[in-house]
Amino acid sequence: MNLQLLRTRVLVTGSFLINFGCQLYGMLTRPNMKEVADANHFAFSPNPFFIAAFFAMQVVLQLYWIKNLFIVNSVTLAQPEYTNEPEPTQVAYAPIYALGNLCIAAWMVFWTKEWFWAAQAMVTINTLIQLYAVYYLLGIYYSPFAPSMYNMSTHLVAKTFAGISVLDFLDNGAVAVGYLGPPSVPVQILTVVLFIRLAVSSDTAFRLCILYDILALLVGQPTWRPALAT
Repeated sequence: MNLQLLRTRVLVTGSFLINFGCQLYGMLTRPNMKEVADANHFAFSPNPFFIAAFFAMQVVLQLYWIKNLFIVNSVTLAQPEYTNEPEPTQVAYAPIYALGNLCIAAWMVFWTKEWFWAAQAMVTINTLIQLYAVYYLLGIYYSPFAPSMYNMSTHLVAKTFAGISVLDFLDNGAVAVGYLGPPSVPVQILTVVLFIRLAVSSDTAFRLCILYDILALLVGQPTWRPALAT
């Protein structure tokens, strides 16, 4: 077996299972993740049901993506430069995906224990690496991993991961610093500018994720509606 493919399978599957296990722990422990969120509703807290729905969608999408690692022909990993085969793109993104999963797994443990600064460190690392993947590793048009019909699932996994990471970063950050809403007008304006900047500099999939973030804030934070609706 191709050792690179084997390492990728172990990284991706192992990190997925660790993260999924920690998410289950966060749902079943006391206080669970929602109880902690309800007790710490700050300026950037989204509606929790939006997060739950997004998580369910991510699980289905990621399982489909992981399945592709187990049905590929390992010979196709040895591709010439600038090809658009799905396997090389998966292999390239796998370390970022794995590290992101481990960060979110650790975040869940810290969150349920209300160690919010430790949790913020985890979501910050994850947000930075996912944005790196979206804008640099997978986002440059001349990259061998640029979007194509063959690697679309990898791009969807990366962009949904990055999209929800932005909201996690803002949400957990407000909790960590104890920033109560409603936020000041300058903060609201800066947030809107951030969302617009992220949305216009990527493709449709990531834009939809940013729109979803905005909707989650609109529902979770009524005081944000005048700013985010403009």
